[in-house]
Amino acid sequence: MLMDALQTATRPPLVDTFGRSVSYLRLSVTDRCDLRCVYCMPERMSFMRRQHLLSLEELERVARAFIELGVTKIRLTGGEPLMRKNVMSLFQSLSRFLRDGSLKELTLTTNATRLAEYAAALADAGVRRINVSLDTLDPQRFTELTRGGSLVTVLKGIETAQAAGLAVKINTVALKGVTEEEADRLIRFAHGGGMGLTFIETMPLGETGADRLAQYLPLDSLRRRIEARWTVTPVSQRTGGPARYARIEETGGLIGFITPLTHNFCEGCNRVRVTAAGVLHTCLGQEDAADLKDIMRSSPGDQALVASILAAIRSKPKGHDFVLDRMSTPRIARHMSNTGG
Repeated sequence: MLMDALQTATRPPLVDTFGRSVSYLRLSVTDRCDLRCVYCMPERMSFMRRQHLLSLEELERVARAFIELGVTKIRLTGGEPLMRKNVMSLFQSLSRFLRDGSLKELTLTTNATRLAEYAAALADAGVRRINVSLDTLDPQRFTELTRGGSLVTVLKGIETAQAAGLAVKINTVALKGVTEEEADRLIRFAHGGGMGLTFIETMPLGETGADRLAQYLPLDSLRRRIEARWTVTPVSQRTGGPARYARIEETGGLIGFITPLTHNFCEGCNRVRVTAAGVLHTCLGQEDAADLKDIMRSSPGDQALVASILAAIRSKPKGHDFVLDRMSTPRIARHMSNTGG
């Protein structure tokens, strides 16, 4: 059935009308999170009911379809992916694609609150590197930014992951009045522990109960502050995502910059997202959507699923539409936890 669908496609699999080849799937397994970060969601967040989520078997079916269409990298996301009950069975199922070479990388983004529990099992499933969201190394500030989280728990998770052999990269959302004070310490912490560090501009997705314009710190400004203290050398290294990297000569470590607002990266976009509810979004900053869940539940074979994926890729927008003056009232109503990070 899959080959029939591919043969009838008018364009090569997973190449959009702008010539961009999609090789990277971010697959959300849950919209739930045990933190309430001030730039991500409101304190009293409403989450989807279980019956609206894809089952673990359906998540594997989606992943398998994308792999057969040429995707070589899958990142499991959330919400917090390690909150999904029995999520390790999904990692274990997908690990067979690592073993046969059809998948080059299986990874995840996590807040690390449950990482100490799962690190060894992730390594056993073939995960080799992970991204950990961490915006401050000050315990009180961490609790404030996450509305109740424990920095000690996160640091223990990172330590356990590294002991299990996982490479860790720190992701830091740039926040005005916070990151300027934290950047030097985060650089020393990350590079001192053999970890990369990437700064990300806050994005206008969903209502959070906070003033995003007041939070917004352009990375051009942050980079100038970093360059005043450190020797920063641009490098050509890429990891398949939107970050642009530089080396801190004093530490030898890398820092990345993801700039959806000041310098968008759409021309090289190679990724799509599928939410935990089975909705395919080919652009983070647009409302485009294809409901894969209904298709899977009404069609026992994969032909309709593959056809829907191919049609969505052919309709992938040229770029997102994040605009600074819309940040207080986001044009995209869905939260990042719904979309998958």
